Amino acid sequence: MSNPNELQEKGVRLFHEHDYEAAADLFRQAQEAYTAAGQSDMAAEMMVNIGLVHRALGEHEQAAALIQQALTVFTGMGDEKRTAQALGNLGGVFAAQGDTEQATTCYRQAADTFKALGEDRLYGETLLALGDLQVRSGQVMAGAATYEAGLEKVERLTAPQKILR
Repeated sequence: MSNPNELQEKGVRLFHEHDYEAAADLFRQAQEAYTAAGQSDMAAEMMVNIGLVHRALGEHEQAAALIQQALTVFTGMGDEKRTAQALGNLGGVFAAQGDTEQATTCYRQAADTFKALGEDRLYGETLLALGDLQVRSGQVMAGAATYEAGLEKVERLTAPQKILR
């Protein structure tokens, strides 16, 4: 299987099944194929995916390094949406590391960009992540307000989110 799209899709499926090592292998293969095809944007997306595998495995430094590399590619391309997505993912890595300050900075930058782009769902999801981070770091009132603002923008809520809303 050398079609990078198929490799990516299979990798995503394996990631959701928590088969992280196999997913990472497919994402690496897809990255190589996208690079060979001159699709640097898609190769950078695979870096983010591999970074998310590292995050799921608790390998935060590797995750941050890969996502930051992809962020550099997206920023260089002027791709604001993917830049914001990478920032949001990087915020998740920093949050998992306990670096509330850097996580907050990444989430705020991502949220501001999503809002400016009119990406309501992504804006709302980022606010939910930021609100959760704020609550966990002791900023309960600010976190609740941020979370509530996020709930207003997300269409498909989980059962606990519906109760909170």
